[in-house]
Amino acid sequence: MRLTDLIIDPSTMRLELDIMELNNKAIVICDGKVKVADLPQHGETKIITHQGKVKRVKWDEGEEF
Repeated sequence: MRLTDLIIDPSTMRLELDIMELNNKAIVICDGKVKVADLPQHGETKIITHQGKVKRVKWDEGEEF
């Protein structure tokens, strides 16, 4: 699976990120859950929502010719 969970500190309910480690990534936050995914070199990443909530993430990748 391309989306992986990021951990929220349960004692503070805060998310700490090292932005130097998360280069070329998409971070999706919805309903108290946080997930991260690599962005493709060439292509589109679509975040599909329904009623203000994330339903799915779709990738359409290509390669330069």
